[in-house]
Amino acid sequence: MAAIQITNVKKRYQSLQALGGVSLTIEEGEFFGLLGPNGAGKTTLISIIAGLNRSDSGTVTIHGHDVVSDYRAARRKLGVVPQELVFDPFFTVRETLRMQSGYFGLRNNDKWIDEVMENLDLTNKADTNMRALSGGMKRRVLVAQALVHKPPVIVLDEPTAGVDVELRQTLWQFISRLNREGHTVVLTTHYLEEAQEQCDRIAMLKLGKVVALDSTSALIKQISGSQLLVHLANGGLPAALQPLVLHADGNKFALRVNDYPDVEPILATLRQAGAVIEDMQLQQADLEDVFLQIMGGETAPAKVGEVCAEGVK
Repeated sequence: MAAIQITNVKKRYQSLQALGGVSLTIEEGEFFGLLGPNGAGKTTLISIIAGLNRSDSGTVTIHGHDVVSDYRAARRKLGVVPQELVFDPFFTVRETLRMQSGYFGLRNNDKWIDEVMENLDLTNKADTNMRALSGGMKRRVLVAQALVHKPPVIVLDEPTAGVDVELRQTLWQFISRLNREGHTVVLTTHYLEEAQEQCDRIAMLKLGKVVALDSTSALIKQISGSQLLVHLANGGLPAALQPLVLHADGNKFALRVNDYPDVEPILATLRQAGAVIEDMQLQQADLEDVFLQIMGGETAPAKVGEVCAEGVK
């Protein structure tokens, strides 16, 4: 049985077709990435999965439970970390997590609450009022709320948006552990380096439709390829290599290669032509290259290193 089964889901907001017939099967235990530019339909799809919104047509099931006709059972199987910082300002962290447990009918859940807080570095904030927490700490509490009922399926909607490196590392250590223990994880993020590192398989949405779906390694290898950056000390590039040129700047050339075995023939051609290599670098393709290629020049989401104290640059 699939962890999440999405079948021909459509959703329209007046003249906007937010989802145009999305079908996906997310297997149990997967770490699955859902990527796309702003407006692609990711948040709409997650809202439908979580039962916060209804599709115009199509079905979504979580562990076989329909999110509309069997909402209560489906919701118990799911933990969602939303983008927005939504919290009740009148309660402490521990009280907030106890109340969240109560929503799922869980009593005497303090042992698991303590473990979640420890893994998210919230223990020393357990008795702190929510309104006194920093933005990063509030984000940790949102993650803890999503995990408080030990859901087999965890959906993370931009979980590290604008947060510090420490929280990011703490979060991924804990989520990776849960995934190894069998939990299914679905991630949406604008940080493509995170998706590349964490996700086994990725779907890309564009204008409400799935435009790519494959394992992360297959997407990178088959769609984008790699580049060999060559800086020649003298002369130009031999004519035989001209078809491989992606771009050139004086005596610096970026050549398309698919893998390491393609490099030696290029070097042999350069040696035969008497070219002197001043510098050379094999630049592996990454998920950003794939994203840009599939989205047809869409501005790439920010990389992890581009996060500053105020959020994404």
